[in-house]
Amino acid sequence: MVTKKRILVVDDEQINLEFFDVMLSKLGFDVRKAENGQEALETIKKVRPDLVILDNIMPKLSGWEVTKILKTSPEYAEFSDTPIIMFSALDDVKDKVEGLELGADDYITKPFNFAEVLARIRAILRSRELAGQMENREKRIVLGDKTIEDLASVIHRMKKSFEDITNATTIEAARTLATDASAAMAALDHRFESLTLESNSLRKEAHELALGHRTTR
Repeated sequence: MVTKKRILVVDDEQINLEFFDVMLSKLGFDVRKAENGQEALETIKKVRPDLVILDNIMPKLSGWEVTKILKTSPEYAEFSDTPIIMFSALDDVKDKVEGLELGADDYITKPFNFAEVLARIRAILRSRELAGQMENREKRIVLGDKTIEDLASVIHRMKKSFEDITNATTIEAARTLATDASAAMAALDHRFESLTLESNSLRKEAHELALGHRTTR
């Protein structure tokens, strides 16, 4: 089952909220709405959007203030990498630069062309998904290296135990060494189970990232 990309649209003008709701929903996105900056922050915690479309000029909290809180506040640390497209009627370069420096991924001046907005939405989502896929690959490489390292360590320990058993001069010593070898085997088995779970988790994550990439093309 392919999960729809969840987009939060934040604007104090109801007509804009309804427009994006209708247009993006038709294209297969899961659209959520907020009418001001404070409501946006509360909604982000609840629905964990994949992307936020954020108007700049709003009551209570401006788009700039929302972006700054989302990107820098410890309370929102787990949402700090949520991509943001900021909208504004202000077409001043200084305003655009400020928005981007605060952490917005894109800045679009009103009035806008929906086809352009959609293209930018898809570009940002694809970029995030590709970054996620690269991170997933790096994790799998690290996991593979760690697996080899752990196996080499246990094999060395077992080899040494068997050599010591062969050279043991008493039954008691041999039993002690055999117990050590058995413990090494148990440790290897436990580590194997742990690595299997981690590998399966990364494989599932990679599969979900691949599905998500296909849905945003």
